[in-house]
Amino acid sequence: MTDLHGNGTLYIVGTPIGNLADMTFRAIDTLQQVALIAAEDTRHTGKLLQHFQIKTPQTSYHAHNWPKRLPELLTQLQRGQDVALVSDAGMPGISDPGFELVEACANEGIPVVAIPGATAAITALCISGLPPQPFVFEGFLPTKGRDRREQIARLAEEPRTLVLYEAPHRLLTTLQDLQGPFEASRRLAVTRELTKQFEEVWRGTLAEAIAHFTTTPPKGEFTLVIAGKPAAEAVPLSVEALQQQLIDLMAAGLSRSQASRQLAQSTTYSKRELYQIAIALPDPPQAEVSPPADATGEA
Repeated sequence: MTDLHGNGTLYIVGTPIGNLADMTFRAIDTLQQVALIAAEDTRHTGKLLQHFQIKTPQTSYHAHNWPKRLPELLTQLQRGQDVALVSDAGMPGISDPGFELVEACANEGIPVVAIPGATAAITALCISGLPPQPFVFEGFLPTKGRDRREQIARLAEEPRTLVLYEAPHRLLTTLQDLQGPFEASRRLAVTRELTKQFEEVWRGTLAEAIAHFTTTPPKGEFTLVIAGKPAAEAVPLSVEALQQQLIDLMAAGLSRSQASRQLAQSTTYSKRELYQIAIALPDPPQAEVSPPADATGEA
């Protein structure tokens, strides 16, 4: 699809994360119509193309060659040729190459169109049994060193649900590394081989996950969904303390209803509960009004 400036369109095409039946009709049609497919692994994508009888030529575009390949793809797009970007599985740009090319196209005014498909992060989140929103996607953790320790420490304080990717040979190490900053009782879901024949969802606490995967060797590709850090519970105030705070608010000019509403925002009590306490309180003392000054300015 050529735009008004003669540029082609970059299509970001989602491909199955395991089950080929998840390939969309729109994705097949797009891959058949474009001039070129930029693939993370041309051999892997070649099998997909063969299955759907797609004969469009490919070029490689991956984490190691994108600085060289990106200008070449931009040139083709600027000549009016449409290009599709695919990764080995899922949506390009999600823990896969793609962001830099999309950013470059956006800067050059080249149209970018997404052809949505499956994504392991969203799939795992939906079946995890943990709150799906708000959530934060972190992809793969740094493999070692200070960066890894600092990121894990930061994530331990994150109140939103966390989604991580992990390889099978690093899964147990990652769970063990999490256990220091994270509470051993933190809930999580460990999903593997999503959409495939041996899809599995394991649910439990962090401590239970370490015990399970110590005796059950991890196999397949994993997506972890981890509960966010629980909010610290407010310390309940005594009735006497609540009464005093209500008295102070009412003395400042708030009505019983207004004082109850404001105090409810900073305590574990509801407005209705606080209002019942407020109506039992005596009326606040009226502020004394000074007589008006006379013409000489004296009271």
